[in-house]
Amino acid sequence: MDFSVPENTVEELKEFRTFLDKELSPHLSRWNEQRAVPRSFFSLTAEKGWFSFFFRDGRLEKHSALREALFAEEMAKISPGVTVAVLAHQDLGLTGLWLFGSEELQEKYGPSSVRGDTLLCIGNTEGGAGSDSANISMQARKVDGGWILKGSKAYVTNGLISDYAILTAVSDPEAKRNRRISMFMVNLESAGVNRTKLRKEVWIPSDLTRIQCTDVFVPDDHLLGERGQGLQQILSIFTHSRVIISALTLGTALGAFQLAVDHGKKRKIFGVPVLEHQAKSFESADLYARLESARLMVLKACWAMDEGKDFRLESSLAKYLAVSVARDVTIWSADVFGASSVMFEHPIHKFPMDVWASSLGEGTQDVQRLVIFREMMKRVQ
Repeated sequence: MDFSVPENTVEELKEFRTFLDKELSPHLSRWNEQRAVPRSFFSLTAEKGWFSFFFRDGRLEKHSALREALFAEEMAKISPGVTVAVLAHQDLGLTGLWLFGSEELQEKYGPSSVRGDTLLCIGNTEGGAGSDSANISMQARKVDGGWILKGSKAYVTNGLISDYAILTAVSDPEAKRNRRISMFMVNLESAGVNRTKLRKEVWIPSDLTRIQCTDVFVPDDHLLGERGQGLQQILSIFTHSRVIISALTLGTALGAFQLAVDHGKKRKIFGVPVLEHQAKSFESADLYARLESARLMVLKACWAMDEGKDFRLESSLAKYLAVSVARDVTIWSADVFGASSVMFEHPIHKFPMDVWASSLGEGTQDVQRLVIFREMMKRVQ
Protein backbone atom coordinates (compact mmCIF):
# COMPACT_ATOMS: atom_id res chain seq x y z
CA MET A 1 0.00 0.00 0.00
CA ASP A 2 1.57 3.26 -1.17
CA PHE A 3 0.40 6.46 0.55
CA SER A 4 2.61 8.76 -1.51
CA VAL A 5 1.21 11.26 -3.99
CA PRO A 6 2.53 10.78 -7.55
CA GLU A 7 5.54 12.96 -8.21
CA ASN A 8 3.96 14.72 -11.17
CA THR A 9 0.96 15.66 -8.98
CA VAL A 10 3.30 16.98 -6.28
CA GLU A 11 5.00 19.19 -8.87
CA GLU A 12 1.65 20.38 -10.21
CA LEU A 13 0.54 21.21 -6.68
CA LYS A 14 3.60 23.41 -6.17
CA GLU A 15 2.80 25.26 -9.39
CA PHE A 16 -0.83 25.57 -8.36
CA ARG A 17 0.18 27.18 -5.04
CA THR A 18 2.23 29.72 -6.99
CA PHE A 19 -0.79 30.41 -9.19
CA LEU A 20 -3.00 30.98 -6.12
CA ASP A 21 -0.44 33.30 -4.54
CA LYS A 22 -0.44 35.41 -7.69
CA GLU A 23 -4.01 35.21 -9.00
CA LEU A 24 -6.17 34.63 -5.91
CA SER A 25 -4.70 35.95 -2.67
CA PRO A 26 -3.97 39.54 -3.81
CA HIS A 27 -7.53 40.00 -5.11
CA LEU A 28 -9.52 38.20 -2.44
CA SER A 29 -10.38 41.13 -0.18
CA ARG A 30 -11.80 43.05 -3.16
CA TRP A 31 -13.83 40.05 -4.35
CA ASN A 32 -15.15 39.54 -0.83
CA GLU A 33 -16.18 43.18 -0.69
CA GLN A 34 -17.91 42.88 -4.05
CA ARG A 35 -19.32 39.45 -3.09
CA ALA A 36 -18.51 38.14 -6.52
CA VAL A 37 -15.99 35.83 -8.17
CA PRO A 38 -15.13 37.36 -11.57
CA ARG A 39 -15.68 35.17 -14.59
CA SER A 40 -12.13 35.96 -15.66
CA PHE A 41 -10.83 33.84 -12.76
CA PHE A 42 -12.54 30.75 -14.19
CA SER A 43 -11.09 31.27 -17.66
CA LEU A 44 -7.64 32.02 -16.24
CA THR A 45 -7.75 28.90 -14.04
CA ALA A 46 -8.71 26.85 -17.09
CA GLU A 47 -6.07 28.49 -19.29
CA LYS A 48 -3.35 27.53 -16.82
CA GLY A 49 -4.54 23.92 -16.84
CA TRP A 50 -6.00 23.67 -13.34
CA PHE A 51 -9.51 22.52 -14.21
CA SER A 52 -10.34 18.87 -13.59
CA PHE A 53 -12.01 18.38 -16.98
CA PHE A 54 -10.63 18.54 -20.49
CA PHE A 55 -12.11 17.90 -23.93
CA ARG A 56 -10.68 15.24 -26.25
CA ASP A 57 -11.99 13.28 -29.23
CA GLY A 58 -15.46 14.80 -28.98
CA ARG A 59 -15.99 13.93 -25.30
CA LEU A 60 -15.40 15.39 -21.87
CA GLU A 61 -12.66 13.63 -19.94
CA LYS A 62 -11.51 14.03 -16.37
CA HIS A 63 -8.24 14.15 -14.49
CA SER A 64 -7.89 12.03 -11.35
CA ALA A 65 -10.03 12.69 -8.31
CA LEU A 66 -6.83 12.75 -6.24
CA ARG A 67 -5.44 15.64 -8.26
CA GLU A 68 -8.65 17.61 -7.99
CA ALA A 69 -9.07 16.94 -4.27
CA LEU A 70 -5.55 18.18 -3.53
CA PHE A 71 -6.18 21.32 -5.58
CA ALA A 72 -9.51 21.93 -3.80
CA GLU A 73 -7.87 21.48 -0.40
CA GLU A 74 -5.12 23.92 -1.29
CA MET A 75 -7.47 26.60 -2.60
CA ALA A 76 -9.84 26.23 0.35
CA LYS A 77 -7.02 27.04 2.77
CA ILE A 78 -7.12 30.53 1.24
CA SER A 79 -10.78 30.93 0.29
CA PRO A 80 -13.47 28.27 0.68
CA GLY A 81 -15.85 30.67 -1.07
CA VAL A 82 -13.84 30.87 -4.28
CA THR A 83 -13.20 27.14 -4.11
CA VAL A 84 -16.91 26.29 -3.96
CA ALA A 85 -17.54 28.53 -6.97
CA VAL A 86 -15.02 26.50 -8.98
CA LEU A 87 -16.49 23.29 -7.57
CA ALA A 88 -20.02 24.30 -8.57
CA HIS A 89 -18.93 24.71 -12.19
CA GLN A 90 -16.79 21.58 -12.36
CA ASP A 91 -18.17 19.04 -9.92
CA LEU A 92 -21.84 19.87 -10.32
CA GLY A 93 -22.40 21.45 -13.74
CA LEU A 94 -19.63 19.86 -15.80
CA THR A 95 -20.01 16.55 -13.98
CA GLY A 96 -23.68 16.47 -14.97
CA LEU A 97 -22.78 17.13 -18.60
CA TRP A 98 -19.98 14.53 -18.45
CA LEU A 99 -22.10 11.79 -16.89
CA PHE A 100 -25.42 12.36 -18.67
CA GLY A 101 -24.93 14.70 -21.61
CA SER A 102 -25.33 13.30 -25.09
CA GLU A 103 -22.41 13.32 -27.50
CA GLU A 104 -24.01 16.28 -29.26
CA LEU A 105 -24.40 18.29 -26.04
CA GLN A 106 -20.84 17.54 -24.98
CA GLU A 107 -19.54 18.64 -28.36
CA LYS A 108 -21.66 21.80 -28.19
CA TYR A 109 -20.90 22.92 -24.64
CA GLY A 110 -17.86 20.90 -23.56
CA PRO A 111 -15.03 22.90 -25.20
CA SER A 112 -16.22 26.31 -23.99
CA SER A 113 -17.02 24.94 -20.52
CA VAL A 114 -13.56 23.47 -19.96
CA ARG A 115 -12.10 26.82 -21.06
CA GLY A 116 -14.21 28.59 -18.45
CA ASP A 117 -15.95 30.64 -21.16
CA THR A 118 -19.30 28.93 -20.56
CA LEU A 119 -20.18 28.49 -16.88
CA LEU A 120 -22.51 25.78 -15.60
CA CYS A 121 -24.38 25.34 -12.35
CA ILE A 122 -26.93 22.90 -10.96
CA GLY A 123 -30.28 23.41 -9.27
CA ASN A 124 -32.26 20.82 -7.34
CA THR A 125 -32.99 22.33 -3.91
CA GLU A 126 -36.41 23.91 -3.42
CA GLY A 127 -38.34 25.15 -0.43
CA GLY A 128 -39.65 21.65 0.25
CA ALA A 129 -36.80 19.68 -1.24
CA GLY A 130 -33.41 19.84 0.46
CA SER A 131 -32.23 16.58 1.97
CA ASP A 132 -35.27 14.96 0.37
CA SER A 133 -34.07 15.40 -3.20
CA ALA A 134 -37.12 13.63 -4.64
CA ASN A 135 -39.61 16.10 -3.18
CA ILE A 136 -39.20 18.78 -5.85
CA SER A 137 -42.19 20.56 -7.34
CA MET A 138 -40.77 22.28 -10.46
CA GLN A 139 -42.82 21.02 -13.39
CA ALA A 140 -41.74 19.99 -16.89
CA ARG A 141 -44.62 19.76 -19.37
CA LYS A 142 -44.03 18.01 -22.70
CA VAL A 143 -44.77 20.06 -25.82
CA ASP A 144 -43.86 19.74 -29.49
CA GLY A 145 -40.10 19.88 -29.83
CA GLY A 146 -39.31 20.13 -26.15
CA TRP A 147 -40.47 20.93 -22.65
CA ILE A 148 -41.95 23.84 -20.72
CA LEU A 149 -40.44 24.33 -17.23
CA LYS A 150 -42.31 26.09 -14.46
CA GLY A 151 -41.19 26.53 -10.86
CA SER A 152 -38.17 27.70 -8.88
CA LYS A 153 -34.91 26.49 -7.41
CA ALA A 154 -34.14 28.03 -4.05
CA TYR A 155 -30.36 27.98 -3.60
CA VAL A 156 -28.12 27.72 -6.65
CA THR A 157 -24.39 28.36 -6.24
CA ASN A 158 -23.08 30.35 -9.24
CA GLY A 159 -26.68 30.84 -10.39
CA LEU A 160 -26.07 34.51 -11.12
CA ILE A 161 -22.88 34.17 -13.16
CA SER A 162 -23.61 30.91 -15.00
CA ASP A 163 -24.75 30.61 -18.60
CA TYR A 164 -26.55 27.28 -18.24
CA ALA A 165 -28.14 25.46 -15.33
CA ILE A 166 -28.82 21.76 -14.98
CA LEU A 167 -32.27 21.67 -13.39
CA THR A 168 -34.45 18.82 -12.19
CA ALA A 169 -38.21 18.91 -12.76
CA VAL A 170 -41.22 16.62 -12.47
CA SER A 171 -41.83 15.31 -15.99
CA ASP A 172 -44.08 12.36 -15.09
CA PRO A 173 -46.25 13.34 -12.09
CA GLU A 174 -48.22 10.08 -12.16
CA ALA A 175 -45.15 7.87 -12.05
CA LYS A 176 -43.55 6.40 -8.93
CA ARG A 177 -41.58 8.76 -6.73
CA ASN A 178 -38.26 7.55 -8.10
CA ARG A 179 -39.39 7.68 -11.75
CA ARG A 180 -41.17 11.03 -12.00
CA ILE A 181 -38.20 13.41 -12.30
CA SER A 182 -36.09 14.30 -15.33
CA MET A 183 -33.03 16.50 -15.77
CA PHE A 184 -32.67 19.41 -18.19
CA MET A 185 -29.93 21.73 -19.38
CA VAL A 186 -31.44 25.22 -19.35
CA ASN A 187 -30.14 28.37 -21.02
CA LEU A 188 -30.32 30.99 -18.28
CA GLU A 189 -30.81 33.72 -20.88
CA SER A 190 -34.06 32.08 -22.03
CA ALA A 191 -37.33 34.00 -21.88
CA GLY A 192 -39.05 33.32 -18.57
CA VAL A 193 -35.90 32.86 -16.48
CA ASN A 194 -35.55 35.24 -13.56
CA ARG A 195 -32.56 35.23 -11.22
CA THR A 196 -32.37 36.80 -7.75
CA LYS A 197 -29.07 36.99 -5.90
CA LEU A 198 -29.48 36.07 -2.23
CA ARG A 199 -27.59 37.66 0.64
CA LYS A 200 -25.62 35.10 2.61
CA GLU A 201 -22.80 35.13 5.15
CA VAL A 202 -21.04 31.92 4.13
CA TRP A 203 -18.78 30.94 1.24
CA ILE A 204 -18.16 34.56 0.32
CA PRO A 205 -17.52 35.70 -2.44
CA SER A 206 -19.45 32.99 -4.38
CA ASP A 207 -23.03 33.85 -5.28
CA LEU A 208 -26.15 32.02 -4.14
CA THR A 209 -29.12 32.62 -6.39
CA ARG A 210 -32.82 31.84 -6.64
CA ILE A 211 -33.79 30.77 -10.18
CA GLN A 212 -37.42 31.21 -11.19
CA CYS A 213 -38.67 29.57 -14.40
CA THR A 214 -41.94 30.80 -15.83
CA ASP A 215 -42.90 28.77 -18.91
CA VAL A 216 -39.29 28.33 -20.01
CA PHE A 217 -38.87 26.32 -23.19
CA VAL A 218 -36.16 23.63 -23.24
CA PRO A 219 -35.48 21.75 -26.51
CA ASP A 220 -35.85 17.97 -26.58
CA ASP A 221 -32.13 17.46 -27.10
CA HIS A 222 -31.39 19.32 -23.84
CA LEU A 223 -32.90 16.52 -21.77
CA LEU A 224 -29.95 15.04 -19.88
CA GLY A 225 -29.80 11.28 -19.52
CA GLU A 226 -33.08 9.39 -19.51
CA ARG A 227 -36.58 10.65 -18.93
CA GLY A 228 -37.72 9.67 -15.45
CA GLN A 229 -34.16 9.07 -14.20
CA GLY A 230 -33.53 12.57 -12.87
CA LEU A 231 -33.51 11.55 -9.22
CA GLN A 232 -30.93 8.82 -9.75
CA GLN A 233 -28.86 11.18 -11.87
CA ILE A 234 -28.82 14.06 -9.38
CA LEU A 235 -27.86 11.68 -6.59
CA SER A 236 -25.03 10.31 -8.74
CA ILE A 237 -23.73 13.83 -9.35
CA PHE A 238 -23.86 14.54 -5.61
CA THR A 239 -21.96 11.33 -4.86
CA HIS A 240 -19.18 12.47 -7.19
CA SER A 241 -19.07 16.04 -5.92
CA ARG A 242 -19.22 14.89 -2.28
CA VAL A 243 -15.64 13.64 -2.57
CA ILE A 244 -14.36 17.05 -3.64
CA ILE A 245 -16.44 19.02 -1.15
CA SER A 246 -14.89 16.78 1.50
CA ALA A 247 -11.48 17.97 0.33
CA LEU A 248 -12.76 21.55 0.34
CA THR A 249 -13.97 21.07 3.93
CA LEU A 250 -10.63 19.59 4.95
CA GLY A 251 -8.84 22.56 3.36
CA THR A 252 -11.13 24.93 5.26
CA ALA A 253 -10.13 23.28 8.53
CA LEU A 254 -6.43 23.25 7.62
CA GLY A 255 -6.48 26.92 6.64
CA ALA A 256 -7.93 27.85 10.03
CA PHE A 257 -5.64 25.47 11.92
CA GLN A 258 -2.50 26.89 10.33
CA LEU A 259 -3.53 30.45 11.18
CA ALA A 260 -4.24 29.43 14.77
CA VAL A 261 -0.98 27.53 15.24
CA ASP A 262 1.04 30.42 13.83
CA HIS A 263 -0.76 32.84 16.13
CA GLY A 264 -0.64 30.50 19.13
CA LYS A 265 3.13 30.28 18.94
CA LYS A 266 3.41 34.07 19.23
CA ARG A 267 0.47 35.19 21.38
CA LYS A 268 1.28 35.07 25.09
CA ILE A 269 -1.17 34.37 27.92
CA PHE A 270 0.17 34.77 31.47
CA GLY A 271 3.60 35.31 29.95
CA VAL A 272 3.60 32.02 28.03
CA PRO A 273 2.74 31.38 24.34
CA VAL A 274 -0.78 29.98 24.03
CA LEU A 275 0.33 26.68 22.54
CA GLU A 276 2.82 26.06 25.34
CA HIS A 277 -0.03 25.73 27.81
CA GLN A 278 -0.63 22.01 28.19
CA ALA A 279 -4.38 22.29 27.66
CA LYS A 280 -3.90 23.95 24.27
CA SER A 281 -1.05 21.69 23.21
CA PHE A 282 -3.16 18.61 23.95
CA GLU A 283 -6.18 20.10 22.17
CA SER A 284 -4.10 20.88 19.09
CA ALA A 285 -2.65 17.35 19.09
CA ASP A 286 -6.13 15.82 19.28
CA LEU A 287 -7.38 17.98 16.43
CA TYR A 288 -4.33 17.25 14.28
CA ALA A 289 -4.86 13.51 14.73
CA ARG A 290 -8.47 13.88 13.61
CA LEU A 291 -7.45 16.00 10.62
CA GLU A 292 -5.04 13.29 9.49
CA SER A 293 -7.77 10.67 9.93
CA ALA A 294 -10.18 12.68 7.80
CA ARG A 295 -7.49 13.22 5.16
CA LEU A 296 -6.88 9.49 4.89
CA MET A 297 -10.60 8.94 4.31
CA VAL A 298 -10.69 11.62 1.62
CA LEU A 299 -7.72 9.99 -0.08
CA LYS A 300 -9.38 6.58 0.11
CA ALA A 301 -12.53 8.02 -1.49
CA CYS A 302 -10.39 9.49 -4.28
CA TRP A 303 -8.66 6.14 -4.76
CA ALA A 304 -11.99 4.27 -4.98
CA MET A 305 -13.30 6.86 -7.45
CA ASP A 306 -10.18 6.74 -9.62
CA GLU A 307 -10.18 2.93 -9.60
CA GLY A 308 -13.74 2.85 -10.91
CA LYS A 309 -15.07 1.18 -7.78
CA ASP A 310 -18.40 1.84 -6.06
CA PHE A 311 -17.43 4.79 -3.85
CA ARG A 312 -20.75 5.75 -2.28
CA LEU A 313 -19.69 4.63 1.20
CA GLU A 314 -16.25 6.24 0.97
CA SER A 315 -17.77 9.46 -0.37
CA SER A 316 -20.13 9.83 2.59
CA LEU A 317 -17.54 8.70 5.14
CA ALA A 318 -15.12 11.33 3.81
CA LYS A 319 -17.65 14.12 4.10
CA TYR A 320 -18.93 12.99 7.49
CA LEU A 321 -15.45 12.86 9.01
CA ALA A 322 -14.24 16.05 7.33
CA VAL A 323 -17.23 18.09 8.52
CA SER A 324 -17.02 16.64 12.02
CA VAL A 325 -13.41 17.62 12.57
CA ALA A 326 -13.67 20.90 10.63
CA ARG A 327 -16.42 22.15 12.91
CA ASP A 328 -14.24 21.62 15.97
CA VAL A 329 -11.01 22.83 14.37
CA THR A 330 -12.41 26.11 13.08
CA ILE A 331 -14.12 27.01 16.37
CA TRP A 332 -10.95 26.14 18.30
CA SER A 333 -8.89 28.21 15.88
CA ALA A 334 -11.17 31.22 16.27
CA ASP A 335 -10.90 30.88 20.06
CA VAL A 336 -7.11 31.10 19.83
CA PHE A 337 -7.52 34.56 18.32
CA GLY A 338 -9.89 35.67 21.07
CA ALA A 339 -12.30 38.59 20.61
CA SER A 340 -10.69 39.73 17.35
CA SER A 341 -12.09 36.64 15.61
CA VAL A 342 -15.62 38.07 15.61
CA MET A 343 -14.63 40.86 13.24
CA PHE A 344 -15.82 40.21 9.70
CA GLU A 345 -12.54 41.43 8.21
CA HIS A 346 -10.40 39.13 10.36
CA PRO A 347 -8.83 36.26 8.34
CA ILE A 348 -10.06 33.61 10.79
CA HIS A 349 -13.67 34.81 10.84
CA LYS A 350 -14.79 33.12 7.62
CA PHE A 351 -13.64 29.61 8.46
CA PRO A 352 -16.27 28.55 11.05
CA MET A 353 -18.97 30.09 8.87
CA ASP A 354 -17.76 28.29 5.78
CA VAL A 355 -17.69 24.92 7.55
CA TRP A 356 -21.34 25.54 8.41
CA ALA A 357 -21.97 25.80 4.67
CA SER A 358 -19.90 22.68 3.99
CA SER A 359 -22.01 20.73 6.46
CA LEU A 360 -25.09 21.43 4.32
CA GLY A 361 -23.74 21.05 0.78
CA GLU A 362 -24.13 17.60 -0.81
CA GLY A 363 -26.10 16.42 2.21
CA THR A 364 -26.19 17.15 5.95
CA GLN A 365 -24.46 14.98 8.52
CA ASP A 366 -27.71 13.07 9.05
CA VAL A 367 -27.91 12.36 5.32
CA GLN A 368 -24.34 11.05 5.43
CA ARG A 369 -25.26 8.81 8.36
CA LEU A 370 -28.18 7.45 6.36
CA VAL A 371 -25.97 6.67 3.35
CA ILE A 372 -23.23 5.20 5.56
CA PHE A 373 -25.73 2.94 7.31
CA ARG A 374 -27.25 1.69 4.06
CA GLU A 375 -23.88 1.02 2.46
CA MET A 376 -22.50 -0.48 5.66
CA MET A 377 -25.34 -2.98 5.83
CA LYS A 378 -24.48 -4.18 2.32
CA ARG A 379 -20.92 -4.94 3.43
CA VAL A 380 -21.46 -6.21 6.98
CA GLN A 381 -22.59 -9.81 6.85
